[in-house]
Amino acid sequence: MAASYNGVPVPANGARITYSNGTYQVPDNPIVPFIEGDGTGRDIWKASVRVFDAAVEKAYKGKRRIAWYEVFAGEKAMSKFNTWLPDDSVAAIREFRVAIKGPLTTPVGGGIRSLNVALRQILDLYCCVRPVKYYKGVPSPVKHPERMDVVIYRENTEDVYAGIEWEQGTPEAARLIEFLNQDMLKGGKKQVRLDSGVGIKPISITGTKRLVRMAIKFALQNGRKSVTLVHKGNIQKFTEGAFRKWGYELATEEFRDKVVTERESWILDNKDKDPNLSIEQNAALIEPGMEFATEDFRQSVYREVKQVLDSIYTTHGKGAWKKKLMINDRIADSIFQQVVTRADEYSVLATPNLNGDYISDACAAQVGGLGIAPGANIGDGFACFEATHGTAPKYADKDVINPGSVILSGVMMLRFLGWNEAADLLEQGLERTIEQKKVTYDFERLMEGATKVKTSEFANYIIENMGAGVLAAI
Repeated sequence: MAASYNGVPVPANGARITYSNGTYQVPDNPIVPFIEGDGTGRDIWKASVRVFDAAVEKAYKGKRRIAWYEVFAGEKAMSKFNTWLPDDSVAAIREFRVAIKGPLTTPVGGGIRSLNVALRQILDLYCCVRPVKYYKGVPSPVKHPERMDVVIYRENTEDVYAGIEWEQGTPEAARLIEFLNQDMLKGGKKQVRLDSGVGIKPISITGTKRLVRMAIKFALQNGRKSVTLVHKGNIQKFTEGAFRKWGYELATEEFRDKVVTERESWILDNKDKDPNLSIEQNAALIEPGMEFATEDFRQSVYREVKQVLDSIYTTHGKGAWKKKLMINDRIADSIFQQVVTRADEYSVLATPNLNGDYISDACAAQVGGLGIAPGANIGDGFACFEATHGTAPKYADKDVINPGSVILSGVMMLRFLGWNEAADLLEQGLERTIEQKKVTYDFERLMEGATKVKTSEFANYIIENMGAGVLAAI
């Protein structure tokens, strides 16, 4: 371990979080790097760190504490070191493994496209985790926001976010289009227009399976009822369709005794209801219109039904499947209406990168917006918790912005560390403060009878509202 990063000494009163065999070892005084963020990030961090420290102190009475360690990225890094993302900042996060950050500016004009994306790719933080749940009192545009309680697992390194693209009119774009049209698409009806920009959308078995694995592990550990694979496989058959296929494969290969697929549940339920049901009758129930299908298709469904019954009926039949984690899938455009009309039917969503970006914000809008939406980027051995909103520079240093996104990201971080008592206190304090209608301007303007408070005052009320009766775990 280096004595300093970016010229800042490592806290002498802290210890490293370590990682081995897929497990984090967290000391009672972990060193946690933080990036305060650009624009409103400064106000948000000042408020948030006080709330974090208060929750830890109230939960553990001095037996645990976080040794905060500032590292730099964004505008502050540019002004100090003439680079948007210093190597030392990345090295510090890699050394101490768990970090938290505020919103960062996306540099304008060449160079790094997004600092957030850069950190994810450098540290291989392949999973973006976005929990979306409703806190009592938060203004919402829907009638029943309390039905929303989902955790979105979004693949973080592939898809169009891989950034593999060529600008229209460049020699590189022209070469690629020529290759596609004259070689890969030769003789077919499809052609790429010559005046196109071109991007590549990679989705791999590796990227898909490690994402779905993490989502399923979370669901099993937290008593969630289902994991839904969200995809556009009806159109993009070999990328998003493959995501669906590989997701099911991973679930049934690695978690066979703990999961059931939706289609398997239909077959099992049919057999449960009528033990004398033939293979053909069962198949007709799960595939309406079988009489109009080709013989090859009918035989494939018969084989599927027989394989399910032969392989898992003894372990999953007679109602046992109802206690298993359900693995299902939904088309991406369909899920957008379903999270509005019946959000309580979904629990964990596992998605490719672009779908996850869209659906995360759409869900967040129902429970208060990005100002109160937490997030994390997690890999094998590293995790970075972060605000999901932008920097809002016109509100910077005015002490008016909602710090909820970073505060709830801190809740996620505390739970990740295993410090659930502190996380519970923090969530209780936040929800009670909102119920009391002591809120920042973004909520105050939408809540009848609310009191508008500053960012710093909002933090004060959260600390005051943390329950005193929670028992410490140590």
